[in-house]
Amino acid sequence: MSLGALRPSPLVEQATTHLREQITSGEWSVGTKLPGETALAKSLGVGRSTVREALRALAGAGLVQARQGSGVFVIANRPKEDWSTQLRQAAITDVYEVRMLVEVEAAQLAARRRTDEDIAALRAALDTRRTAGRAGDAAFVEADIALHEAVVAAAHNPVLTGLFTEFIPILKQRLLDLVELLNLRSDDPHHGEEGHTALVTAVTEGDAEAAGNALRNELRQTLALLHSL
Repeated sequence: MSLGALRPSPLVEQATTHLREQITSGEWSVGTKLPGETALAKSLGVGRSTVREALRALAGAGLVQARQGSGVFVIANRPKEDWSTQLRQAAITDVYEVRMLVEVEAAQLAARRRTDEDIAALRAALDTRRTAGRAGDAAFVEADIALHEAVVAAAHNPVLTGLFTEFIPILKQRLLDLVELLNLRSDDPHHGEEGHTALVTAVTEGDAEAAGNALRNELRQTLALLHSL
């Protein structure tokens, strides 16, 4: 079966697309052994190195798997979803449960590792959140998340920082929806002020237990609200 020769511009991407289509269309079903690199290269009109890179991309997408001494086999007919896609599709309550695990640990680490620069950033973020209490819901949510970002940053763990960064887009939209839906700021424009002040105080004073408790309590309250919807 000929797959059709490819045009000379990004060949790896084109090869990957062509091979992926053979899998997702069902032409190569799950369990099928793919033709060898030489055969694929000839069908696609590219070099073996291009085919090899395309197969790596397909393996990264969870579609194929190389089995030593046996060849490359189709193991799925749909690419696995990346982390960002999973977050966008997840229930917000599930996101919050994971957020609690991540941020509580981050707050405790921040209390142990914070620097003078971190303390200044936390206090500034808290002041900004207070000021945003006089603004609209979008600005308030933005300031709220920025304070949480400052806490995570003070933990000085790039993996935690990267993980929390992935949460931010979904958190902004869902928090804004929550604030507007429940009209949370009608009676208290600075909703959550006490808890956030306690969090910043605990981190700046180096009290890891208090920092973790303050953040855990705040997120539990929000999670309870989400479950009530």
